[in-house]
Amino acid sequence: MEAVQNEKEGTKRGQISIHTENIFPIIKKFLYSDHEIFLRELVSNAVDATQKLKKLASYGEYNGELGDDLKVTVAFDKEAKTITISDRGIGMSADEIQKYINQIAFSGATEFIEKYKDKSGQVDEKAIIGHFGLGFYSAFMVAKEVEIISKSYRDEEPISRWVCDGSTEFEIGPAESRVSGGTERGTDVVLHIAEDSEEFLDEYRLRGILEKYGKFLPIPIEFDGKVVNNTTPIWTKAPSDLTDDDYKNFYRELYPMSEEPLFWIHLNVDYPFNLTGVLYFPKLKDGFQFKREKIQLYSRQVFITDEVKDVVPDFLMLLHGVIDSPDIPLNVSRSFLQTDSNVKKINSYITRKVADKLNDLFKADRAAYEAKFDDIGLFVKYGILSDDKFYEKAKDFVLLKNTEANGTPSRYFTLNEYREHVQANQTDKSETVVMLYATNAQQQHGYIESAHRRGYDVLLMDTQIDAHFINALEYKLEKTSFKRVDADTLDKLIDKGLNTESVLSEEDRTKLKDLFEQTLDNKSLAISIESMPADELPVTITMPEFIRRMKDMSALSGEQSFYGSLPVSYNVAVNANHPLTSKILSTTDAEAQKTLVKQVYDLALLSQNMLTGADLTAFVRRSVAQL
Repeated sequence: MEAVQNEKEGTKRGQISIHTENIFPIIKKFLYSDHEIFLRELVSNAVDATQKLKKLASYGEYNGELGDDLKVTVAFDKEAKTITISDRGIGMSADEIQKYINQIAFSGATEFIEKYKDKSGQVDEKAIIGHFGLGFYSAFMVAKEVEIISKSYRDEEPISRWVCDGSTEFEIGPAESRVSGGTERGTDVVLHIAEDSEEFLDEYRLRGILEKYGKFLPIPIEFDGKVVNNTTPIWTKAPSDLTDDDYKNFYRELYPMSEEPLFWIHLNVDYPFNLTGVLYFPKLKDGFQFKREKIQLYSRQVFITDEVKDVVPDFLMLLHGVIDSPDIPLNVSRSFLQTDSNVKKINSYITRKVADKLNDLFKADRAAYEAKFDDIGLFVKYGILSDDKFYEKAKDFVLLKNTEANGTPSRYFTLNEYREHVQANQTDKSETVVMLYATNAQQQHGYIESAHRRGYDVLLMDTQIDAHFINALEYKLEKTSFKRVDADTLDKLIDKGLNTESVLSEEDRTKLKDLFEQTLDNKSLAISIESMPADELPVTITMPEFIRRMKDMSALSGEQSFYGSLPVSYNVAVNANHPLTSKILSTTDAEAQKTLVKQVYDLALLSQNMLTGADLTAFVRRSVAQL
């Protein structure tokens, strides 16, 4: 930084030490994606200056009165077109202004930490928020001229005024008073707002920015005569000092329109990285929809972003809450989050903490855990899909729920418990345990009842993620297969190598198949004659498990995959042992015979909710005519 004596007494002019003449256009266009960040940076610097003064006082290096009003004030004047950020912090001398402001790459906060870290053996870096330098120069994104009026905490230092119009030239000299008219320690930063940024000369605009970025700053922020922030949010306190009501009240503060959370996890770690926060498990109403704005990322109580994809594991993106880490810089970039080692450690830590919390809940009160599982199951299942380390813990507390059977209420099972529950009766000839499931207990009721009559158990897998979840379990569990209860006849779903005898001869079977093929005349139907118990339906329509599951997975992804675009085809199994089958064969009138075929086929469609429109109307009329 070069400076020359000006004609005015004690005033200097000079040039800012930078490596390019074009630094300000770069700052204005590229340093930040959103110009409103200027207020976050300047308020953070003011908070930093206040925190520094409190540190000096605690070290005995400042013996003056701190006062009861250590706050940061933000004010604007629409007519004068100014925004002013004022503090009563450590202040700066003329030399310090030249050092910290004019040398852009130098960080006052960094030097402060280095200077004092040996005095007490440990410095609270969380209290050092702002870094003068590029953060301060974000002011030029909205201002055509910036003034700094500052009085150092050292009594002998006079008030100094620095002014720059956005070029590389500045002026620095003495001033008679602060903006408030007083001579007390602290700093005023006065922004003379540029014409293209006058949108910020608005009470609601400024208040919104302050509430967004400074809602939980550790020093009171006053705007329009009112403090806009909570200086001691619950994540800064010890869990032992908090009640359930404290956590619930804070949740309502974050999400005023949300239902009460199911439970929460308090994060607090200082090695090998610094992290505090509270994560809430909400009640899910909208199914599997990511709401990425629900977790807020802070750095030393300064809001950074609500895009936390690389900090929080994907499967926990549905959580709500706050994460605060001084190891993540304010001016964070996506590439930083993706590559920083601390961020990766934070991600792993959160995964472990969530798994431990769920396991503790399961072990402490299983009944209460089961009561919540319909809400938290989505998190657990997605975690199993996403993270092998999470699966190693979650396999002990993920639950499977079966359907009601013959008046017996549904129950929850762990993976091991359910395998033991069905192994004896649902093991096929290849020694594979077949777990039957339904995706809609009402629509697939007839198939579920048929399975129950055989003594089989049927799971309810009705969340949007279950198609992927059962794929993952089949991969992770030995000799285990999941089959939807309406994906085939029961004898094929659980093939035990036993053949049910048919009451029909081979000739009758061939005749029956030809009759169905000719009457239905649909090439998308694969018709077969099966020997099933007489109390099963005369005709069963199924879609193969593989195709149905692939279509379910395609539907969840929202993208048209190869399997999702496959033409629909169905298996039509005609029960050779049902009395209606014999009646069809014994009917001599060809038209009556075809009517019966159509009627039993439509019954099968009806059982799958596949009979609609004109076909449903025709079925009803035929049924009425036969009464």
